[in-house]
Amino acid sequence: MNTDEREIWFLTGSQSLYGEDTLRQVAEQSRVIAAQLGDSPQLSTRLVWKPVLTSSDAIRRVVLDANSDDSCVGLIGWMHTFSPAKMWINGLDALQKPFLHLHTQANVEIPWATIDMDFMNLNQAAHGDREFGFIQTRLGVARKTVAGHVSDPTVTKRVGAWARAAAGAHDLRNLRLARFGDNMRDVAVTEGDKVEAQLKFGVSVNTYGVNDLVDVVDAVEQDVVDKLVAEYEDSYDVAPDLRAGGDRHESLRYSAQLEAGLRQFLEAGKFGAFTTNFEDLGGLRQLPGLAVQRLMAEGYGFGGEGDWKTAVLVRTTKTMAEGLPGGTSFMEDYTYHLEPGNQKSLGAHMLEVCPTITTSRPSIEAHPLSMGNREDPVRMRFIADPGEGIVVGLSDLGDRFRLTANDVTLVEPDEALPNLPVACAVWEAHPSLPTAAEAWLIAGAPHHTVLSTAVGLEEFEDLADILRTELLHIGDDTTTRGFLKEVRWNQAYYRLAEGF
Repeated sequence: MNTDEREIWFLTGSQSLYGEDTLRQVAEQSRVIAAQLGDSPQLSTRLVWKPVLTSSDAIRRVVLDANSDDSCVGLIGWMHTFSPAKMWINGLDALQKPFLHLHTQANVEIPWATIDMDFMNLNQAAHGDREFGFIQTRLGVARKTVAGHVSDPTVTKRVGAWARAAAGAHDLRNLRLARFGDNMRDVAVTEGDKVEAQLKFGVSVNTYGVNDLVDVVDAVEQDVVDKLVAEYEDSYDVAPDLRAGGDRHESLRYSAQLEAGLRQFLEAGKFGAFTTNFEDLGGLRQLPGLAVQRLMAEGYGFGGEGDWKTAVLVRTTKTMAEGLPGGTSFMEDYTYHLEPGNQKSLGAHMLEVCPTITTSRPSIEAHPLSMGNREDPVRMRFIADPGEGIVVGLSDLGDRFRLTANDVTLVEPDEALPNLPVACAVWEAHPSLPTAAEAWLIAGAPHHTVLSTAVGLEEFEDLADILRTELLHIGDDTTTRGFLKEVRWNQAYYRLAEGF
């Protein structure tokens, strides 16, 4: 993901009339604030301090430089002193990168006993940032606003969430996705406007014949397969029939061949996400299961049945979650437990659930699959760890894209699942399963989703703001009636906003 190349630029506003001595102090204090923020473990992207900005030309130039710098994923702006906002018009009007307005100041406390006009002259963010906030609103600049001192963990956590969203949006703008075959026939929600997705998000989605992949898979050298099989046997509990000497060992070897071929195809085309479809397998002997699970664990986005929108969302979420505890996986609500007072969802898919959502040691097994008309595919089996999570879906409504998010609590199954031949997750939806399900259906949200226990709502809110995309949230305070009203209000707002 080239994470070491990502940068966030820290901009400080002032004006020349303060004189060299004051501007020198502004620069010194700005460096300290930037260093405090940049050293926070909450900030996953390197922070780069830029010289204090005191003129319209300098502001415009730094914004244009940021726009053209592929390593810059976003900008943070702070008005240390009063910076007349008309100086910022040309620069903000040209801005194309995500922006965060940090409303802070150098000192934590007012020095009550010693405060004088020199101190007041130097520390003017309280009204300097208000001037800056006005011009951003006047120009319609999309941004996140965070107020507080950078020594406050609440502040750095919020800035960190935005930085992760900015990194996700940056990755999305450069993302290439390979579809192996089309989407599942007659399915509506997995369809979508790929041209609009590239205009809106930047992602390039293209289809490749499955047999293009088959040629690469068939050419994989056996020593590569040997190494992967050895890795499987070292990392997982491989079923005896799949181990060397077992009746189905060849199935495990072919699964390794699939993984090696897929990885080679994706690396050669610089793809960060992909889809498969059990209805279009060409010369593949198995529907890829284990291969998909392991590639997802490495950071690739994936969507089953040709669902490229969910594959895009999986990849973007993994980028935002990088370095955090927990995991992110392709998911699908499969069936419910509707016992009153103990309602749960069981999420799974045919094969493809990412092992980053468990800390247990998965098993590797082969079981029949009624779909696909191929050999029994190899897959990992495990149950996701308990904990707090979020389920998010991306749907195309024709006139816009919509993100829908539901807070969930992952739990252990009520009983063992000895006969379920796939990886799964069990969760309790907030505020309740009936309300969450009703709201999800009202939103027209998809059945394929992303489940993440690494990032939460704030990262997705920031991502939606950066992408100027609708986000509906289902949480503890959601009611079906209130949610329906929000959907109706949003319908009017987004249609009007397209004309602004």
